[in-house]
Amino acid sequence: MNGLDLLGPEQRGLFIGGSWREAEAGKRLDVVDPADGSVLTDVADGSVADAVEALDAAVAAQASWATTPPRERGEILRRAFELVTERADAFAHLMSLEMGKTVAEARGEVTYGAEFFRWYAEEAVRIHGRWMQAPGGGSRLLTIKKPVGPCLFITPWNFPLAMGTRKIGPAIAAGCTMVVKPASQTPLTMLALAAVLEEAGLPGGVLNVVTTSHTGEFSETLQADDRLRKVSFTGSTGVGKVLVRQSADQLQRLSMELGGNAPFLVFEDADVDAAVDGAMIAKMRNMGEACTAANRFLVHSSVAQEFADKLGKRMGGLTVGRGQDDGVDVGPLIDERAVETVSQLVTDAVHDGARVVCGGQAPDGPGYFYAPTVLLDVPVDAEINVQEIFGPVAPISTFEDEADAIRMANDTEYGLASYVYTRDLSRTIRLAEALEFGMVGVNTGLISNPAAPFGGVKSSGFGREGGFEGIEEYLETTYVALPAG
Repeated sequence: MNGLDLLGPEQRGLFIGGSWREAEAGKRLDVVDPADGSVLTDVADGSVADAVEALDAAVAAQASWATTPPRERGEILRRAFELVTERADAFAHLMSLEMGKTVAEARGEVTYGAEFFRWYAEEAVRIHGRWMQAPGGGSRLLTIKKPVGPCLFITPWNFPLAMGTRKIGPAIAAGCTMVVKPASQTPLTMLALAAVLEEAGLPGGVLNVVTTSHTGEFSETLQADDRLRKVSFTGSTGVGKVLVRQSADQLQRLSMELGGNAPFLVFEDADVDAAVDGAMIAKMRNMGEACTAANRFLVHSSVAQEFADKLGKRMGGLTVGRGQDDGVDVGPLIDERAVETVSQLVTDAVHDGARVVCGGQAPDGPGYFYAPTVLLDVPVDAEINVQEIFGPVAPISTFEDEADAIRMANDTEYGLASYVYTRDLSRTIRLAEALEFGMVGVNTGLISNPAAPFGGVKSSGFGREGGFEGIEEYLETTYVALPAG
């Protein structure tokens, strides 16, 4: 099984209005295997005209979809959950091919991503407003929840299934139609997901998928259209700011899940072995190519050497290779530019005084690989502590007390995820309140959960995905004033 079997020739085109077709101009876009740089296949390269046609289809389907019974919407999501789960191995192999992660890790993403469909299948029937007597008497207050309307979803390459289901699931449950533009590096998984939703009975026009290399023109054109009412984007802060500016004229609703610079705090009273276990999860999930990845390891000076030695032994023992091969722990990065960025950050950190505990270099090609790396004595102001690394590198800096740790952790424009290891319950409460991040993991390296609200503050964006909060992003509230009698 290579995963490509999930897609027939027609399903490597555009999915618009419930039909598969070629791009208007007949252009194609290559999909590259990051393990060796070879071309896996190609997909349709949609134009701006294709984008407008997709929005036309979403607008045409919106009214009927909004009035579809919630139970029916939920049952479609439930069937889609079951289909994705049944085909977990095929989806995992497909993701591994186009993105590079190991098949084992990709299976984890399938489980996580499918769960958003199950969660929102259950939430579809729990959308409700409220009824109350006005405080002064004489009237009643009624609120009604309505779908926000046609949406644009722009998804990233690093989690090609889960970042799609996390947006599509609540939109379907709420009664919204959508246009999805997957990342040009990893379009195959989204096309396979569209095929599953079609099979699950989703009406034509509710979900429209346009693969394209013209991302900027695509978003600018659709955001200028007053029929588009909502944009949800996962990606870099720089691109997110552009989308926010473009939303102004039409005052579109926005959900922005942007960059991260997650601190991983290890205090003097922490269980160091448990902290290393958590660090392996928080750092090495997706080869470090995750917005929630631990980016800066801030460790109390009294345990820094022990932590570095143990983490270095674990990281140095990982096997790097093609994600589909047996025994491989770490797959390739997404492209050559990613390897160059990681390499430069490590080189600069060492120049500034950091010590290499393990790794520290890119192996010879082919493919876009970088060795798992641990750095100790990294200056707090080193560029590797400022930028989002997006690779398998763990830079360790030290602190002396709690106030110092909090200051260092918050000294970033980003505020998505953070991690804390301590045995002091009072300290965990203080830190949860003091850390300027949308998510705090306490003595755990894994915080993502479909039942929890995912999102950040500051330059990491706004809005929440997942949990009870996630569906609210796709609903408007109407207040109705009623006389008492």
